[in-house]
Formats: sequence, structure tokens, C-alpha cells
Amino acid sequence: MKISKKIYLCLFLIMTGMSLCLGKNESKTEPVVAEQSATAVSTASELKSNDSKAVVNAQKVSTDSAKKATTDAEKSIPANAPFLFWSQLVLLLVIIYFGIKYGGIALGMLGGLGVTLLVFLYGVEPGKPPIEVMLIILAVVTTSSSLEATGALNLIVSYAEKLLRKNPNKIVFLAPLTSFTLTMLVGTGHAVYPLLPVIYDVSIKNKIRPERPMAMAAICSQLGITASPISAAAAALVGIFAAANLHVSLIDILKITIPSCVAGLLLAALWSLKRGKDLENDPDFQEKIKDEEQRKYIFGDLEQQTNKFGKKSKTALALFLLGILGIVIIAIFPEAILPLDKEGNPLKMSIVLQFVMLAVGAIILFATKISAKSISDTKVFNAGMVAAIMIFGIAWMSDTVIENNKPYILSLISETVTAHPWTFALAMFCASAFLKSQAATLLVIMPLGISLGIPTPVLIACIPASYAYFFFCFYPSDLAAINFDRSGTTKAGSWILNHSFMIPGMIAVWTAVIVGFGLVKLL
Repeated sequence: MKISKKIYLCLFLIMTGMSLCLGKNESKTEPVVAEQSATAVSTASELKSNDSKAVVNAQKVSTDSAKKATTDAEKSIPANAPFLFWSQLVLLLVIIYFGIKYGGIALGMLGGLGVTLLVFLYGVEPGKPPIEVMLIILAVVTTSSSLEATGALNLIVSYAEKLLRKNPNKIVFLAPLTSFTLTMLVGTGHAVYPLLPVIYDVSIKNKIRPERPMAMAAICSQLGITASPISAAAAALVGIFAAANLHVSLIDILKITIPSCVAGLLLAALWSLKRGKDLENDPDFQEKIKDEEQRKYIFGDLEQQTNKFGKKSKTALALFLLGILGIVIIAIFPEAILPLDKEGNPLKMSIVLQFVMLAVGAIILFATKISAKSISDTKVFNAGMVAAIMIFGIAWMSDTVIENNKPYILSLISETVTAHPWTFALAMFCASAFLKSQAATLLVIMPLGISLGIPTPVLIACIPASYAYFFFCFYPSDLAAINFDRSGTTKAGSWILNHSFMIPGMIAVWTAVIVGFGLVKLL
């Protein structure tokens, strides 16, 4: 069996890293501890012999020496730290490359392989797997899958279809707004797929260039993830801030992400109104429709929705919406609704999301009398399980690399990010372009921002930058938009980056970040 050069390179870097690890220098922290102990003894003697003024001075000396000890400990970086970090980063990028190449759950499994290599070859301690985030994803996806099993998801799509067909001239704005709203409701951007053929049909029948609304719909279906109270990304954020003892509620996040993402959506849609040539002035399109077969294919009738939505679908949708409303109300008034934990604080919202969403799913199950198997057989359930496994492996490996190289990483970027906080959004954007998951990106990058001491409002403003996987248009929603556009106007581009999603995606994301920075100053 042939092994690619990339694998040979990866193995070479790992083995070299292991050999260097065996001879790495120990961090010299013991003298610091001794110095701190001597200072403490000196301080204690001063406290016994001097007056009140001396007490104040002694406390200041003790505080200053503690700060110095902490600083010295942080600066105790092994001599071979640069190689350790960069070789492990290369390994992480190689894992991500092959994970994307194979697709699906491969990214999660390869992430587990990466953790194994880091532990046994580099001798590092594994980081923490994102268990809480995965549990929230499982709970939310299970309940969202009940919508598909009862036909309620198609009911939502039928409402959106009626809206689009009644207002065809506004489709460039309405298409992304409907896909954005749908994502907010169900917590996943994959819900956009049934909408895409409808958007194409309405566009082509009204002589509107399909690229304009279809690219926007695909982008905004993912942009809406951080604006959804039940998405994996929101779950990740709640868990990250709670673990860092930062008092940031779900409402604190949503009141920034929702308006900022909507602002980005509207500006990108405004730009899209005149993007590309009108169909009657597009020579490539006109050449295509000269062929009668191509004309029939391009303008062919879309298969209309024939499903009749009964009481079961409407009941499931009503219960699901009530469940989301309940979560929002709990997030607004946690002290008044939730019981207190052992420390006297209300239960964490990350835990509340889990049991409330499972409870909503159970109520839908009883009310509609659908079979449990029909829920696990849905496309939403399958997509959600794949997402959970992806996040499990790759986020675990990323956390392992970061935690074992944190002093060196902080020494590299602390000055730049502290002086220019907006560069943290740029770092998050770059990571997302490769990780292909907002939840995974936030789990990897956001803890770094907290470690750097970046103000919490700035971190929240940067959240929309966790969506950048439109940069290389290989994401399923982007590919679906290209495939459903039979006119060929929505395209991947011949130079990799000159595709239909690049400019509107950039406008939407960076407008959202800029508006977010403005909102955190006002709210």
C-alpha cells in the first residue's frame, strides 16, 4: 500500500518531536518558590515587629512578590518550546487536512488519533474533551429530530415557501432572512437544504439571477448559528464562560449576536442585489438556453410540496417553539425560576439546556405518538451525531495542543492581541476556515482569549468571526447551493477563492463583528 508524502512528513515531525522531548530542559521554577517562601518569612517577621504603617508596607511587599512569582512562573518556557509547539501544530493541521478530505465523522476519529500520538510520542497530558457541549448537542439534536419525524420541519419550510412565492421581487432579502430564522429555530444550518430548490425556482421564474439569493441563503444559514439559543455554538460559549467563572448569560450573548448578525445579513444582501449580470445580459447564460434541452432543465418546474400537514405536525411545532421560549425566559430570570446549587447560585444554563430540551422531546413524543425509531432515522439526527463526533475528536486534540503549549503561545501573541483586540477576531476567523465548525472554533480559540485577559465584551463582539468556512467553499450547504442552481450562476470558481460565497460572506461576517464591537459599548 502506498503512503503519501504528507504522511511521511507527519511521521518525521512526530518522531523528531519525540526525540527532542526526551532531552527537553526542565522549567526552573523552584528558585522562584524558594524566593517566595523567603519573602513570606520576612514579611511575617515584619508583621510582628512593626507598627500599622509597616503592616501596610509588608502587605504590599508580599503582593508584589506574589505577582513576580506568577510572572516568573509564566516565563519559565523550555528551550525547545518553539519546536514542540510548531511540530504539534503541524500535526494538528495534517489531522484536519485528512479529516476534511475523508469528511463526516473522520475528523472526530482522526482527532482521537492525534490525541493518541500526542500522549504516547510527545508524552503530554491530554486536554479536556468537550463533554458538556457534546451533551447539549445530543439533547438539542434529539428534540430537533422529532420535528422532522412529525413533519413539523417541512411545515416550517412550507411557510417559508409561501412567503417567498408571494414576494418574489424581495427574494434577495427574504431568502437569507428565512434561512437565518430557520437556523435560529432548530439550531443547525443544515435545515436550509429544503429551502434551496424553492429559492432557485422562485428566482429563475422571475428572471432574477439565482446566485444572488442562493449564495446569501447558504451563508446566512450558517451565520444564524451563533444567534440561536439552542445551537452547539451557543452551548460551547455558555460552557466556556461558566468554566472561566465569567458571569456571561445566554441572553448576554444573544443580545449582541442576533442584531449584529442581522446587520451583516442586510448589508450583504444589499450588495447582492446587483451582483453579477442580469440573466438577459449574461452571455454565458444566454448561450446555455439556446439549447432546448438545457432550457427545459434550467426552467423546469420544481416538484411542489404535496405533504398535507395535520394536527401532529402543528402540535410538534407549537411544543418546540414553546420549549425555545421557555429556555429564553429561564435565561432571563434564572434566579427566580431555577433552584440553587451548593454554592447558592442558580443552576448553570448549560445544564438547563440539556434537561429542558430532552423534556421537550419527550413531550412531543407523547403528544404526537410517533415512534422513537422514526426520530433516530431522520437526517437531522444523523447530521447532529456526526457533528458531535467531529467536535469530540478535533476539539479534544486542539485543547491538548493549546494546554501543553499555552505559556509559549501566550508569549507569542499576548502583546499584539492586548494592543489590538480586533486581531483576536482575525485569529478566530482563520481557525474557523479550517475547523469547519463554529462550536469547535469557539472551543479552541475562546479559552485562549480568556487566558490573554481580553475583556469579556470584546470576546463577545468577536463571536461572529467564528464563521469562516465559506472561505473555502467545500461546506455541504455551499455545495448544495451550487448543485441546486441549475443555471450555473452559483459557482465554486476556477481559482478556488473566486467563488460565489466569498464577498457576501466577508461582508456579512465582518459587518457583524464591527456592529458587535459597537453594541458591546452601548449595552
